[in-house]
Amino acid sequence: MIICKTKQALQKVLQLQNNPISIGFVPTMGALHNGHLALIDASKKAGNYTVSSIFVNPTQFNNKEDFDKYPISIEADINLLIQHQCDVLFLPTVAEMYPDGPKIPHHYPLNYLEQILEGEYRPGHFQGVCYIVEQLLKLVTPTHLYMGSKDYQQCMVIQFLLQYNQQLSNIQLHIEPTVREANGLAMSSRNRRLSTENFNKAATLFQTLVFIKQNIGQYSLDALINMAKTKLIEGGFEKIDYISIADAHTLKPIEQFNPQQPAIVLAAAFLQNVRLIDNLPLN
Repeated sequence: MIICKTKQALQKVLQLQNNPISIGFVPTMGALHNGHLALIDASKKAGNYTVSSIFVNPTQFNNKEDFDKYPISIEADINLLIQHQCDVLFLPTVAEMYPDGPKIPHHYPLNYLEQILEGEYRPGHFQGVCYIVEQLLKLVTPTHLYMGSKDYQQCMVIQFLLQYNQQLSNIQLHIEPTVREANGLAMSSRNRRLSTENFNKAATLFQTLVFIKQNIGQYSLDALINMAKTKLIEGGFEKIDYISIADAHTLKPIEQFNPQQPAIVLAAAFLQNVRLIDNLPLN
């Protein structure tokens, strides 16, 4: 695996490959787990020359404490990428990606998509995501982009970005299934911040989503959401940002469940001051 720390080095390495070449790209913030590695594996299985990036992007954190506490494990990450036959790792500094300081020079017209759920509770988050992903895609110029469905709303934002920027419109987005721990908890780098006891408690989040799916036709949606919130609090969660039963295509809340209408339940809640998110399709 080749490690590039500058934009110039990355572009030089990519230019040396046989052209045309199919490139698969997996952007990450490091602290890699099996969810990330499944994306690498999917790209390799498709026969792509596979590039990954590790960059903890400061502009997508609306909470400085969360940014400061984000887990870093570069050496272990590099070893995992080598084991999974990643071809290139792009490992830039903040100064490399933001030579004029960490700021976003323009606004992306995400509209409703950044006013709900993650957008509502993490203002500015998706602007930072769009900017850094756009810069990375311009550098890597991939044929295929791989992301995980745990970050469902983020995948929708990136799909918008690919349509918004004509330069990126030929990139194919592949959304891979959420990879889970044995107890059902969605794999996340933030899970490392949980104690063993709270790691076990965190499984309540997925169990609550399953409860909603199993009972979606038995109660009103408001009653079901209230029961789900009670389950989370009783399970040890300290704070709930949202539980939303929404249209799977727009993320707008639905008023009544229709088995013929694609729907999804999404949730975000805090345990041990760690913010966890998850989602589950309902049909």
